[in-house]
Amino acid sequence: MTTDSPRPERNTRAVAYLRIAVGVLFLFFGEYKVFGTEFTLGGGFQRWINGFITDGAYPFMVPVLRGFVLPHGTAIASLVAYGELAIGIALTLGLLVRAASVCGLVYMLALLFSANYPGANAPPWQYLGAALDHLVLALCFAAFTLGRPAETLSVAPYLQRLLGRAVVGH
Repeated sequence: MTTDSPRPERNTRAVAYLRIAVGVLFLFFGEYKVFGTEFTLGGGFQRWINGFITDGAYPFMVPVLRGFVLPHGTAIASLVAYGELAIGIALTLGLLVRAASVCGLVYMLALLFSANYPGANAPPWQYLGAALDHLVLALCFAAFTLGRPAETLSVAPYLQRLLGRAVVGH
């Protein structure tokens, strides 16, 4: 933040803190997957997908998980690992936040439909209850996509001064 700009409102700062907190979570999620081999090369990803198929994927997702995701498991596991790390870096630093948030939203919706099916005869409220694991983060990503969370507590202004040109922060 420059000295000639007004002090950000509390809500703006709160959203920036939320953006950073979600970013740090994704740094942790991505870090162990990228720097370890169990998830990407040791079958960890495939175990998760098989668990989704047997324990909670929405019926329309089961053929996708069986017919596309599992046969390409190693490549998709790497995409997930590096994607989570990239989302974490972007949100934490406040760079390319909108793009990272769109990717995060798509990812959370894919996880929600792969893992949170409460059953065909469940009442509507159980669909929301079963989806809380992924729905809360999906809503955060939607808010980051629609809002301007990178205007506060971002490294973009510092990089802009350092590089002498515009750096995309949102």
